Amino acid sequence: MRDEPLPRDEMRAAFETSRSLGPDYDAALAESFADKVEATLAARVRSEVDARLGVRPGPPHHAPPPSRSGREAMWLGLGSMLLGIPLTGIAANEAGFLGLLLAWAGIIMVNLAAAVSRRL
Repeated sequence: MRDEPLPRDEMRAAFETSRSLGPDYDAALAESFADKVEATLAARVRSEVDARLGVRPGPPHHAPPPSRSGREAMWLGLGSMLLGIPLTGIAANEAGFLGLLLAWAGIIMVNLAAAVSRRL
């Protein structure tokens, strides 16, 4: 990233807007402008650090998309418990302790596979 000046035109526009809107909006305009200055400085620092570490410039780094509110995990957990209750009774009655362990090992593996796939 080359050294670009801070957005001076935006600063002038903010001051002109402040004059026209009055003192009630001064704090909001100052905060908005400060956020833009901070973003510019952060980009410069990131560029300098990348240059010193030898990182090639590329597309901007983006965070992974957020998960869909955790509802899938909740339903999987509830479904596992709902299926676990009868499976526990059937497995313990038919195959004893080994059947019980196998039934719950299967439920745990399904939940682990779902958790791993969500992280990828």
